Amino acid sequence: MSLNLTVNPKFNKRKGPVVLAILDGVGFGKYTDGDAVLNAYTPTLDALMKTCPFTRLKAHGTAVGMPSDADMGNSEVGHNAIGCGRVFSQGAKLVDDAVTSKKLFAGEIWLKLVDFVKANNSTMHFLGLFSDGNVHSNISHLKAMVEEAKNAGVKKVRIHALLDGRDVPETSALEYVRPFEEFLASLNSADFDARIASGGGRMVITMDRYGANWEMVRKGWEIHVHGNGEMFKSAEEAITELRNRTKAIDQDLPPFVISDDGKTPVGAMADGDAVIYFNFRGDRSLEITAAFEDDNFTHFDRGVRPAVMYAGMMEYDGDLHQPKNFLVNPPEIDRTIGEYLCNSGVKQLAISETQKFGHVTYFFNGNKSGKFNEELEDYVEIKSDIVPFEQRPWMKAAEITDQIIEAIESGKYGMIRFNFPNGDMVGHTGDFQAVLVAMGAVDICLARIKDAVEKAGGVLVVTADHGNADDMLEHDKKGEVKFDKNGQVCRKTSHSLNQVPCIVYDPGFQGEYEAELNEGLGISSITATCIELLGFNAPEGYDSSVLKMR
Repeated sequence: MSLNLTVNPKFNKRKGPVVLAILDGVGFGKYTDGDAVLNAYTPTLDALMKTCPFTRLKAHGTAVGMPSDADMGNSEVGHNAIGCGRVFSQGAKLVDDAVTSKKLFAGEIWLKLVDFVKANNSTMHFLGLFSDGNVHSNISHLKAMVEEAKNAGVKKVRIHALLDGRDVPETSALEYVRPFEEFLASLNSADFDARIASGGGRMVITMDRYGANWEMVRKGWEIHVHGNGEMFKSAEEAITELRNRTKAIDQDLPPFVISDDGKTPVGAMADGDAVIYFNFRGDRSLEITAAFEDDNFTHFDRGVRPAVMYAGMMEYDGDLHQPKNFLVNPPEIDRTIGEYLCNSGVKQLAISETQKFGHVTYFFNGNKSGKFNEELEDYVEIKSDIVPFEQRPWMKAAEITDQIIEAIESGKYGMIRFNFPNGDMVGHTGDFQAVLVAMGAVDICLARIKDAVEKAGGVLVVTADHGNADDMLEHDKKGEVKFDKNGQVCRKTSHSLNQVPCIVYDPGFQGEYEAELNEGLGISSITATCIELLGFNAPEGYDSSVLKMR
């Protein structure tokens, strides 16, 4: 199939670029209470929705390749869908299918891991996000692997639990730990010993991304690999005491090590052990993978690096082939808009701050590192601050905007894509007031970009990859706000299942399409939309554009 786009002779190509604004985590809430998007002061966004062609798009569940419509969307699958214009089965579904069909356990890598541990009479370690959020992992996959390890003759298993509180309720860790401990107790016997060995909040240890904070990974390495850290007799004791001491929600809880005698960790890693990182999402998996696999690692002192066999749940980087061993093949995404535009001679800019830079590049390009064409693509990363997002909710929106306006005014680019992370990253903190500030900052920046697009004779397309800031309080089945046992409002820190905006601001509109946009589509429709606004016909097999072309 040709990767060259055909020109639409009926469309009058605009003088300026098509600018795609991805407002991360900005959707339409079902409840007024807790909807920080609705309650924030956003005159620019409000005016665009009132005066421009506008529709709402699906950004979760099967519309983005997740197993069911009960599954949240996320930034990874959202940028995949927007980048390739079609829906692929994503990691959550691929892994779930491999586990439930038991195909995973008949695979070469699983069998090698089992044989390696049995040959060395050693330990099989499982490290990953300890919840059923289905964004990075699912605890059901972990349970199935522990059971299969026992059935295969593995004698000793250790679990290194990264606490969530981000894709699931913010203080729900014990709702996972207690039944999991019961599950392990039901398996344990004279011939099988399985225990939780270490843990800590996902925003404190291990799960950094894009090299934003390698200190997180170092802390995780010390805890999981060497067993160096504050010791407790059980995960429940650790979570309870650390929560009382710090008042932190799960994602921010300090790390802990399990020890029976207060001196010796129950699950430090040793030569001959096997380690499975059971997260299926790539962005927060690559750094800990590098710590295990890279012989020339320089980001921190690993101390004595045990000779383990390491495997990931999936291949996290298909270009760099990391990790070397993985259990489930990732989605094979091809024919992205970036590749089409390069083949058609369109110069592009992708820009965000560190927290979402990989999303507008790696994920947008179908989980591919690097560029399709060095001459036709520019990538700009604005370094994120290493501070809690609620303390600086404006993040780097202004700096991103400065660069975008400069790029628009340069006249060099046919298409510019960018991500404002604020609605998502600040939304995950659960701090409602901070998100109001975050949304206000985004709106101010959006106004500046809108003016620059108008002056340049371009088109601005505003959308989002999923919801978050639109749903920041837990509600019961009646729609009432939930309260905890202390009478405090239950904050929601996870993504929402809500629809997201699609706005087309086209000052040079010449009647080529209807003012009313198509409805009922998913965010994958954004891709064909941008291609049509660039004056091309959408490729065969792409999901429908939101535009009703005349």
